[in-house]
Amino acid sequence: MNTPVAPLVDPQVLERIRDWRGYAEAKLGFRNHWYPTLNSAEVAEGKPVPFQLAGENLLLNRIDGRVYCIKDQCLHRGVPLSRKVECYSKDTVTCWYHGWTYQWADGKLCDILTDPSSKLIGTRALKSYPVEEAGNLVFVFLGEGTPSPLARDLPPGFTDANRRVQPFRRVVNANWRIGAENGFDTTHIFIHKDSRLIRGNQTMLPLGFAPNPNSDEPLFEIRHTDGGNIGVFDLLAERGVPHFEGSVKGEVVCRAIHGGDKRIAHEISLWMPGVLKVDPFPDPAMIHFEWYVPRDADSHWYIHCATKVVAGPDADAEFAAEYEALWKDLYAHGFNDDDIWAREATQPFYQDDWGWLKEQLFEADACIMAWRKLASEQNRGIQTIGRHG
Repeated sequence: MNTPVAPLVDPQVLERIRDWRGYAEAKLGFRNHWYPTLNSAEVAEGKPVPFQLAGENLLLNRIDGRVYCIKDQCLHRGVPLSRKVECYSKDTVTCWYHGWTYQWADGKLCDILTDPSSKLIGTRALKSYPVEEAGNLVFVFLGEGTPSPLARDLPPGFTDANRRVQPFRRVVNANWRIGAENGFDTTHIFIHKDSRLIRGNQTMLPLGFAPNPNSDEPLFEIRHTDGGNIGVFDLLAERGVPHFEGSVKGEVVCRAIHGGDKRIAHEISLWMPGVLKVDPFPDPAMIHFEWYVPRDADSHWYIHCATKVVAGPDADAEFAAEYEALWKDLYAHGFNDDDIWAREATQPFYQDDWGWLKEQLFEADACIMAWRKLASEQNRGIQTIGRHG
């Protein structure tokens, strides 16, 4: 069922954006893409869990080890099934209001407890969503028809052999695009100049990078993964000029902290539908991935993953213990909390859409513009509220 809705983005703004209009329209993200949702451990056998993705309310459940996902809204009167979950068999869920009962596997209305002779039984179905698991995350395909392979929406290296993943999910009160551009913005590292990670992990990080005035080399590249995904590599750190001192009117007012000789963040890239890869980070032996998953128009799920290649029968437990003992505080909070603060401070400027026209970008933002154009051209659909029945 398609229901007409008002535009999510101010039409006057869209009329003035040419090169990346699709991205500007995608306040709720993209359709027909895979997004991570819950951690695998959060979806226990026979214990349904709700989740909000791109303005849609979902209900996930694990049955015989496999995760299923249906729309969290009864077809009858529109109430959320999650308000009071009732499952009288492991493969069905029953609405607490009037007894409409649905199959987890396909959302089909298989019974109505208050009227078992209803002609609607077997003729209606809740929307169901394809589900796959990778890297301790549950991925949901937000779209219609046969889903594309999950690999098409994963960053390179995420599923490498023996790569252990520790996901950490938080709600950030800013649109997902603000999150993506914050993570991909090379010069935003200025806000991390006092991070605990720099000293605590003997790390070296400048205040920022500037384009080399003596070079015409591009500051970004478009690349593809073997699985078919596409992304932008930010080359400013490689081809630009690092700055370890900041001056105001010729006087040095701040200097980057040199915690040690460890060099991190050699390669930074942003991939569809909105996932950042920082290699290496936060330590030379690790790679950092973070997704900016749309929750609604004004917030996103910030799912950041510390990863490390660790072999052996106890590898998962070993890395989990290392993460809890060191990295969760030192970088997940000691570094990434800065980004959350910055995104939420940026959100009001863009909330009414006019910020996209009022902003004044500078040379170092070439990679952000490249990302906007790529996302506009390579997305497989724009998510809108009310169109999906």
